[in-house]
Amino acid sequence: MATAGTTTVTPMMAQFLEIKSQYKDALLFYRMGDFYEMFFDDAVAAAAALDIALTKRGKHNGADIPMCGVPVHSAEGYFLTLIRKGFRVAVCEQLEDPAEAKKRGYKAVVKRGVVRLVTPGTLTEDSLLEARRNNYLAAFATVRNEAALAWADISTGEFHVTSCPLVRLGPELARLAPRELLIVDENEPDCADIVSDLDVSLTPLARSSFDSTSSEKRLTALFDVNTIDAFGQFSRVELSVLGAIVEYLDITQKGNLPLLRPPVREGAGAVMQIDAATRRNLELTCNMAGGRDGSLVAAIDRTVTAGGGRLLEKRLSSPSMDLSTIGARLDSISYLLEKSKLTAGLRATLKKCPDMDRALSRLALDRAGPRDLTAIRNGLGQSQQISKRLKEENLPPLLGISATALNGHNKLLDLLDAALVAEPPLLLRDGGVIAPGYDEELDEARLLRDEGRGIIAKLQTEYADQTGISTLKIKHNNVLGYFIETTATHAAKMLSEPLSEVFIHRQTTANAVRFTTVPLSELETKILNAGQRALSIEKRHYAALKEAVLAVSDKVSSAASAIAEIDLAAAFADLAAGEGWCKPTVDNSRDFEVIAGRHPVVELALRKQGGAGFIANDCAFQPGGGASIWLLTGPNMAGKSTFLRQNALIALLAQIGCFVPAKSARIGLVSQLFSRVGASDDLARGRSTFMVEMVETAAILNQADERAFVILDEIGRGTATYDGLSIAWATLEHLHDANKCRALFATHYHEMTTLAEKLSGVENSTVAVKEWEGDVIFLHEVRKGAADRSYGVQVAKLAGLPEAVVNRARVVLEALEKGEREGGVRQKALIDDLPLFSIAATAQPSVPAKSSAVEERLNETQPDELTAKQALDLVYELKDLSREK
Repeated sequence: MATAGTTTVTPMMAQFLEIKSQYKDALLFYRMGDFYEMFFDDAVAAAAALDIALTKRGKHNGADIPMCGVPVHSAEGYFLTLIRKGFRVAVCEQLEDPAEAKKRGYKAVVKRGVVRLVTPGTLTEDSLLEARRNNYLAAFATVRNEAALAWADISTGEFHVTSCPLVRLGPELARLAPRELLIVDENEPDCADIVSDLDVSLTPLARSSFDSTSSEKRLTALFDVNTIDAFGQFSRVELSVLGAIVEYLDITQKGNLPLLRPPVREGAGAVMQIDAATRRNLELTCNMAGGRDGSLVAAIDRTVTAGGGRLLEKRLSSPSMDLSTIGARLDSISYLLEKSKLTAGLRATLKKCPDMDRALSRLALDRAGPRDLTAIRNGLGQSQQISKRLKEENLPPLLGISATALNGHNKLLDLLDAALVAEPPLLLRDGGVIAPGYDEELDEARLLRDEGRGIIAKLQTEYADQTGISTLKIKHNNVLGYFIETTATHAAKMLSEPLSEVFIHRQTTANAVRFTTVPLSELETKILNAGQRALSIEKRHYAALKEAVLAVSDKVSSAASAIAEIDLAAAFADLAAGEGWCKPTVDNSRDFEVIAGRHPVVELALRKQGGAGFIANDCAFQPGGGASIWLLTGPNMAGKSTFLRQNALIALLAQIGCFVPAKSARIGLVSQLFSRVGASDDLARGRSTFMVEMVETAAILNQADERAFVILDEIGRGTATYDGLSIAWATLEHLHDANKCRALFATHYHEMTTLAEKLSGVENSTVAVKEWEGDVIFLHEVRKGAADRSYGVQVAKLAGLPEAVVNRARVVLEALEKGEREGGVRQKALIDDLPLFSIAATAQPSVPAKSSAVEERLNETQPDELTAKQALDLVYELKDLSREK
């Protein structure tokens, strides 16, 4: 017994405290039989987070020890809940059989140790991950005046690095959406502010974890190379962040490193730059509330594999800046669009493809089950089918490369096909993983385990025939095991030669004599051990199959990537065919010409609601150098924001290598995409709506280059009218003169339309509306020209404001507009002369509308009395009457 002061500590609790001292920042899941138990503060925190019962076990330092626990078989679900609530979990397993511990003494404690540290960035289980999203672990560091960001997904093996100054960290994290970010502890304050708006868990590490020399050694050891230069040229700071990820994985996985692919360096300017605010405003991969519904990815995702879904989200997050890459992707879609029968067949086969990448990762980390091996087998089998479909085709380059990666797996596929059953159990310990006929010894063990009674009966028949004693029986009890029993009358025959040489006397009872034979004793041993022996053989084969897969993991991973690439191309082809999208022309110019463009998300929503179809609109900037800006005016609800967003999304879709929702499109490469649309405050950081608007506008004006595409909506509306107008005015001038970019600038400040006469790169456009009997009808058509009013009162009426308020607003608006025409002093006098607001004064008596000739004629008509000819004549008559009106 160990003691702590005056309190006795049991050996088990002493072991728990010792292990816990090494993992102070994590909840320790301490394995006890079929449960993971937690104690002390861990138990209190976990019980509250998981909503489970908090109990107690013994005392420590005179106080009860809080305790709670979860079943081992369902622990993964609890891991996920804790991870989402910001906890880390240290999984402490029993490292030996309790029977072994007892050999050391009655009170000996089973050896235990932490086998894994579960953190947000190191998840691999399907139940803990979103199948169609990557789960990145990232690392950021600065060395002297350089900084870099690395990221890895251990569930798929991706490993990347890029140069990343601190000012770019926020946008890069918004692009990658990592679950966990490793940083140097001294940089925590700066990074904490940057990630405050992002769902990223910060993990500070000592500076030594980012040492570039040590990092280089870790990387060469991991990939078994003499020099990391085999994978490209990396700066010291890039090596430091790559090495930090490897070291952290070594710590959390307890030396069992995942299958990471060689690191890929992503050059600056390789992808379109999109900041966090723009991603949020455009709802690229999630809606404003954080869900998937209503986002761009949800509207266009027609992939049928998990890998294809992840690739789609990756492409949407990182549109390419490389014309050859974009062109190759578009050519693949064009090809599959023309070969509709081939595409349909490919998609049918792709639906059967499991997630090989994640199965491969679990096999490498020793967290796999039999179904991960069958996922590899089934995936390679479908790869073979896809390859056959593409074999005779004259494929474009990208599809050709992917088709080649699907070949060369026959040896592994034949091995897995021969060794594995069609539908294995979830757990290896349940047995039944290895197919019958693969191993004679295993088949024999299974036969003895499953049909031992029949084998004994057969042997009994043989012995009865051999002795001529028909009443001879083979029986079993816990003392003798299997034995041969006969009556005393027949026993003499078996005790005499020659049978006595075969049958060995064991026991005589009052009514019977019992014998055994050497074959029966051997058979008994085999039957008793058959179950364990069969499982042991299956485990041996499982381990061998796992090693066979891991030995060619690079090729398997390449096949998985090829399936994802083909799936995405086929999905885009299906999308283009179903939605009538066109192939964009993407070039190195600064042109931007979209004919009959539509918003992909809004169009889908309108279709689901069964409403009117989407009104398509053109958008074409002035060709040539310099700024190209559309100044868009028109009322609220007319569709200005939709028009702005749809053109930004069309540019983005074109550069991910996808067809676009338009009749035709020509897109000059967009280097940066900026959006300042919508309004929200940030109370947690002390920012009003207007302050948020100004911060986002400042980011655009300070960063946008000549290749940027900017959409701005209602700049300056969060402050006083003249303040807002002056800010909007100056912003537009800066975009034109300093940034020289392409922009769509929507505003209610009609005074700004005069800028089109002063700035050569500015054009006026408006969203058309029509007034009818005091109401406004939205036509959703964008036309050249400028709006002269905003129709705010009419929109307020549509929104359901009380009639008294609407009428009062009309009176006030009339006074303000009249005063503005007559001068500021006159305006003040008119406002001062307005009568006080009252319901009676503003409520206008309802005057019956004068009936028209058409209505009078219809009221006179009795439809049931009309013949077909009379009804037709009536239609012509009503038409003439409406013209007279």
